[in-house]
Amino acid sequence: MVSATVRDIAIILVALEILIMNGLLVVLIWQVWRLVKMIGAEMKPVIKDSQETVGTVKGSAEFVSSSIISPLISTSSRLAGIVRSVQVIRSELKGSMGEMGQARRQSRTVDPAPPQEARETPPPVT
Repeated sequence: MVSATVRDIAIILVALEILIMNGLLVVLIWQVWRLVKMIGAEMKPVIKDSQETVGTVKGSAEFVSSSIISPLISTSSRLAGIVRSVQVIRSELKGSMGEMGQARRQSRTVDPAPPQEARETPPPVT
């Protein structure tokens, strides 16, 4: 008889616990639904501001590219071409001047100096 009473009380307590947990689960689901709704409402302005910022940055990058970077690259490449052209012309002039100077030296020298005899070096002492 005592065990039956304890069993009945335990069943009643478990049933009350299940009802309380179901009630809390409903409250939790309702809070999650409100949170999702609030995040959706709050995120729309943030996304809109982010899109405006990205558009501004894109416009700024295009402006800087077209007004500063492109002319700078063009000028730099032209200057590099001019510098290289001058280097090539200088080397060509030096080469032709060297050939002319060598021809003059050959016409001035009557008899080249006789070659000096090679001296034999003694083998190393070990």
